Amino acid sequence: MTATAAHRTTGGSRSELIADTALALLAERGMRGLTHRAVDEAAGLPQGSTSNQARTRLALLQAAVRRLAEREAAVLAVDELPPATGDRPAPLDAMALAVHRYLAGHHALLVARYELALEAGRRPELREFYDRTGARFREPLTAMLAAAGSTEPERHALSLVSWCEGLMLACAIGSYHRSVPSEEELRRGLEELLRGMLGGDPPGAARP
Repeated sequence: MTATAAHRTTGGSRSELIADTALALLAERGMRGLTHRAVDEAAGLPQGSTSNQARTRLALLQAAVRRLAEREAAVLAVDELPPATGDRPAPLDAMALAVHRYLAGHHALLVARYELALEAGRRPELREFYDRTGARFREPLTAMLAAAGSTEPERHALSLVSWCEGLMLACAIGSYHRSVPSEEELRRGLEELLRGMLGGDPPGAARP
């Protein structure tokens, strides 16, 4: 989504419109291109609308982080993952599908995500907010790994998140930016990683 088209593709409230436009600007122009005036212009809003909604730059960035978490939840379908029980192990297919969906159809959102992550590393007040929104993804993953038999679910969750993050970074803006792995390739990679963590075939792995 380009910044100038953001207001035509969101059907929510004005606050969502502003946050969506901020994310689109981050992807299109980088952190320096994100200003209250730029959001007003790109969203087709009267001047001062963004300032009324988010009084400071920090408030605007926090709104963007909050909206990023909401949209990522829809892309990754975190709420649709099976419950973490012994009968419902770590869903390899669902994880591969989620990562592939993000890479194949939401490139601009990924770029905005990295812009915000870098800024959070420079601004402690944004770092805390960014980490708090990210917990909604780590916690269910840790629970799923524990249910799948991990003896160190938090450490294994870090490894799994790092693998997914590194792959998405490489394919979105890194040296593999022209390549999007297929769902099957992603599934095989996740299966190999989980096999090393859990020992033997991970739950949900394909068997001959």
